[in-house]
Amino acid sequence: MFKFGRNKDNENQPSQGGTGDALLDQVWAALRTVPEPELGKDIVTLGMVENVKVENGKVSLVYVLTTPACPLRDRIRDDVTAAVTRVPGIREVDLKFDSRVPKDTQLFNKVDIGVRNAIAVSSGKGGVGKSTSAVNIAVSLARQGARVGLMDADIYGPNIPMMLGIDEKPWAEGNKIIPLEKYGLRVMSMGFLMPANKAAVWRGPMLHSAVRQFLTDVAWGDLDYLIVDMPPGTGDVQLSLTQLLPLTGAVIVTTPQAVALSDVIKGVDAFQAIKPPVPVLGVLETMSYFIAPDTGHRYDIFGTGGGRRMAEQLDVPFLGEIPIDPRVREGGDSGQPIVIAFPDSDAAKAYEDISQRIAAKVSVINLTRPEEPGRFMASPDLPVIG
Repeated sequence: MFKFGRNKDNENQPSQGGTGDALLDQVWAALRTVPEPELGKDIVTLGMVENVKVENGKVSLVYVLTTPACPLRDRIRDDVTAAVTRVPGIREVDLKFDSRVPKDTQLFNKVDIGVRNAIAVSSGKGGVGKSTSAVNIAVSLARQGARVGLMDADIYGPNIPMMLGIDEKPWAEGNKIIPLEKYGLRVMSMGFLMPANKAAVWRGPMLHSAVRQFLTDVAWGDLDYLIVDMPPGTGDVQLSLTQLLPLTGAVIVTTPQAVALSDVIKGVDAFQAIKPPVPVLGVLETMSYFIAPDTGHRYDIFGTGGGRRMAEQLDVPFLGEIPIDPRVREGGDSGQPIVIAFPDSDAAKAYEDISQRIAAKVSVINLTRPEEPGRFMASPDLPVIG
């Protein structure tokens, strides 16, 4: 059975005899009754519990999350505490969290660049807030403790430097390019390498070479997540990227109007046509609604429900809605993403929730990949397109 945690840390499981060991055995038995909320298996079988100790009626333990951006910490704490305190003689539980992000073995088996998971942020057309979403998702994950890189694969329209407020040039050490850093992200973009007023008039082979260099010639370091801002639509960059780097999953960005449905279908079809197939982590809807600051009235300026309907039609998860907020646009222009500039705003909180859902789905994919020996069966709500 696949274990997520390190077995050496669980050596205190077997009983050695004596009253203290018997109580420890009861605690372990209680922990085996606690299911992991998303994987369904018990947390001991999954190896998520470490360093369990019992002393004077107090249990201390470490729970190893599959991502530091876990949205279920409170539920996990409550479930573990309730189960352990039912053991006679246990009065208190000291639970600490650690995290180790599972790696995408398909990615590592093909190209080991220090990246555990690669997530594409894509859209069927431009102007839907794809790059804005990629930036805010990446920054949200970093703010929650993950090691995150952001690769701007939009070669023709690299907006990431402006959105992050970076005007420096990367440098080389040996045969590797050192990515620039901002807001806890390691960042690489064609915008760092070309003058702002010059267009990249390139054909397919040059695009393929640029994408390859961004992947293999950049010293990304040990990253939990590499967020890839894809160019809009479908084309050479999408094909080159998926040929060079197996993607752990893709996020599709859309707007709520009905016409967006056909664009999202095309975006999904792009991943369907690529082999190996790319799991669709879900649909993110931007510009969903506007709340008038003076009256509090909601206006559905671009319609309502297009993203959710598309997700239901294609049987993929719906990740959430981002409201219209002028500060989102202002943050992109000024180099201060809304999750940094206004972390308590509705839009920032929505991006934080969505980033947590994405991280959770990536963990489920990696820990339930059916073709991996010893792994559990795939979850039905994480479809593979293709």
